[in-house]
Amino acid sequence: MTTFDDRENAFENKFAHDEEMKFKAQARANKLLGLWAAEKLGKSGDDADAYAKEVVKADFEEAGHEDVVRKVLGDLGDKTTAEEIRAKMVEMLAKAKGQIVEEH
Repeated sequence: MTTFDDRENAFENKFAHDEEMKFKAQARANKLLGLWAAEKLGKSGDDADAYAKEVVKADFEEAGHEDVVRKVLGDLGDKTTAEEIRAKMVEMLAKAKGQIVEEH
């Protein structure tokens, strides 16, 4: 194997690792968002965890994050706005990334 092949493999591995970390961070952010929304809905314990899992699953419905916004907004109704949810998503993504960095 040549040095070029080694470098190519290293870049491919780094790309795969980075994509995996992005996926994990987004899934964790969605879970944190779900827990935040669950609290607004008066859920706690296992009910809050179950709701957070529903929010994570909602992100697989279509590309982007609007599917999550629609789910949470639909569930919370007049308790929030789409803008507040989007802002909370940004906050939770930063928090999720920080948690993942701390774990590694």
